[in-house]
Parts: sequence; C-alpha cells; structure tokens
Amino acid sequence: MLVGLVVLVATAALLVNQARPTTGAARTQPAASAAAPTSAAPTPTPTPTADPDASFTIVAAGDVLPHLNVLDSARTADGYDFAPLLAGLDPWVSGADLALCHFEVPVAPAGTKPSGYPLFGTVDPLVGALATQGWDGCSTASNHSVDRGEAGVEATIASFDAHGLGHAGTAVSQAQDTPQLYRLTRAGRTFTVAHLSVAYGTNGMPVPHPWNVDLMDADRVIAEATAARAAGADLVLVSVHAGTEYRTAPTDDQIAFDQRLADSGQVDLVIGHHAHVPQPIAHLTGGPRGAGMWVAYGLGNAISNQDEACCAVETSSGELLVVQVTATGAFPAHDVAAGPATVTGVSYAPITVDRRAGHRVHLLADITDGTPTLSATQVAQRLARVEAAAGTAAPVATAPPTPTGDAPQVVVRTH
Repeated sequence: MLVGLVVLVATAALLVNQARPTTGAARTQPAASAAAPTSAAPTPTPTPTADPDASFTIVAAGDVLPHLNVLDSARTADGYDFAPLLAGLDPWVSGADLALCHFEVPVAPAGTKPSGYPLFGTVDPLVGALATQGWDGCSTASNHSVDRGEAGVEATIASFDAHGLGHAGTAVSQAQDTPQLYRLTRAGRTFTVAHLSVAYGTNGMPVPHPWNVDLMDADRVIAEATAARAAGADLVLVSVHAGTEYRTAPTDDQIAFDQRLADSGQVDLVIGHHAHVPQPIAHLTGGPRGAGMWVAYGLGNAISNQDEACCAVETSSGELLVVQVTATGAFPAHDVAAGPATVTGVSYAPITVDRRAGHRVHLLADITDGTPTLSATQVAQRLARVEAAAGTAAPVATAPPTPTGDAPQVVVRTH
C-alpha cells in the first residue's frame, strides 16, 4: 500500500509540472524546441560606396586679332555684327563647361576710333559678341595690351565687366591684379579654376603702372599659382603670350619658362599665344603631384586678317584646345576621400579663317569639300599644316564637347 501511494503522488506531481506555463518567448514553442535557439550570423560591415566622379571640359582658342578688315566684315548699317564671322565655332563654345579666348588688343577708349596695326584698338561689340557666343572669359596680356595706353586698358576692362566676361592679365588697379577665378559645381562639389595671363613685353610701349599688364616672371607666376591653391583653387591655368611670330617651333625661352611652371607643381595647364601660327602641344614632366603638365605652346589665330596673302601660310589656321578635367569622389565624401581635380586629357580641333568670305571662322573638318572661296585642296592643305604643327602628343577632337552642368560663375574682383 505504501509503495502504491508513493507512485500515485509522483504521478500527480508530474502532471502538474507539465501543465504549468513556461516564461518568455519559449512559451509559444513546442516542447520539442525547448533547446536554446541558434544565434543569427552577424551583419558584415558594408563596403564604402565611392562617390561619383565629376568631370568638365575647358575649351581655349588662339588670338582674337581684329584687324580693321575684320571689323569691316562685321560692319552693319548701324554698328557691328560679329555673329556670322564666329558662328562656325558655336557648337564647340556652347558645349564647353568653361570657354576661354585670348583677346589680343585693347578696346578703343570712348571718343576714339578703332585702329589696326601697329597700335590696335577694337570695338566693344566684339566683346559682346564673344559673350553672346558663350565664351566665359579671355586672357588679355599681350604685346598690344597698352597700345592705347592706360585708357585702353580701362576701356577693355570696362567692356569685359559690362558683358560679364572674366579677364586675366591686365588690370586697372593693384587690387584687381589677381588671378581671374571661375567656379563650377559638378557632382555636388564646387571647383574653383584660377586663370593667370602674362606676356613677354609690350613692343617697347611704356606701361603706366605695373598692374596694367602682367609680364613674364616665372617666380611671380609660381607665387601667384601657389597662393591661389592655398586660397582654394582646384586648378591653375596660365596663358603665356610669347614666342617668335610666324614660327612653328617654340623658342628656347618658351620651353624653359613653361618647364619652370611645370617643375613648380603648381600649374595644371599652359595655354600659349602670340606666334599667329599653330605650335606643338606637349606633355611636360613635373606638374601637380608629379603627374605632368600639358602645354599648348601656341594656338595660332582664332580670327584675324592673316593668311598666305600677307604672311606665313600657317597664319590662316589655328588650334581649338579641348581639355578634360576629372575629379574622383566628387561629392563631399563621408567614407571615401574626394580626389583632386586633374587634367586627364587634351585634344584639339583644327580651325581656319576664310578671309575672302568675310573672315568666317570654320572647323576645318566641317568644310572638307571646300567653300565658295576655299577649294577642297586648300582645306586639306590647311588641315595638314595644323596637324603637323600640333604634333602627335594630343589627338584631334572629333566632336564638340557637351556641357556637364550649369555655366560657371565668373568671380568679380574689386577695382
């Protein structure tokens, strides 16, 4: 009897324990799952996603040299219309993110007439036409900068300011004698481009004030480029007006000056002018971060009254420089550091002026069949001369660039 009672009590206790609810999440699990659950695998650390690259193009042209004959071709009943003369370059200028020309001569002061060689003075509507076409600014330091004295410098700056164009190389005050800055926003990052311009001399014409025209001084250019970078410039361009007129080969002085800029590591690109004929494009050692520096020793003429009728046959044509700039990780980075803006490619488009057709500027590739005043053979000869002068370091551009964003901001300087 005692043994049977013990067995009965034990059986009752077992039934009570099976009926008692458990606690927590295990409450909903069947008895067969009473063992501790397996832990989930840890989430792996995500790999940082690189920010998108930013890129933009710079287009630069040779000498805007408005002889009186050029002005005559643009003259209308009540003024001037340069648009038909310049129209051949429209897609290339409007397609550039930053378009820079070289304005060879001063604007004639108010109350004076335009003039040609040897003491130039041009008209304000030409500056307006360049702005309308899409140029953002020009270099203005040349051997003709002070042909009309200080008044001509002042008239030039006033004209450029009135039409919203940037200008580098001449100034009306010491305060204004600083690099011209342009700002472009791409892929969430704002890039600052600093443009400097210098000339070898002024044909013996007196310079009223040192700031009226910047002359070639490598130490000063390097110092200004260094200061511009320290102040936030992402890219430094220098326009250099030097060389021997009508000579394709750059002079020893050109080569030495540009190499010094490259060796400084502060200059990204040199754009050359003055010879009125196309000169070589080269990639020099040095440059920012030791990656080299591109130089176009001379882009020849953009528009002028020069061709084989008066001068060297090469004066009829020029190079339109197309520069590709890229920056990795452009958006202000969280996980991936944004890289510097770098010149990653240079090409050029051969251009010419059809003087006998009223100084129309053409891309040579657009007129391979000739024009009413230029035979197909002449066009082919001009194209061959440009390509021979430019050399093989940079390829020929086959299509105009496409804008990658809004137009640049031209930073206005105080006078």
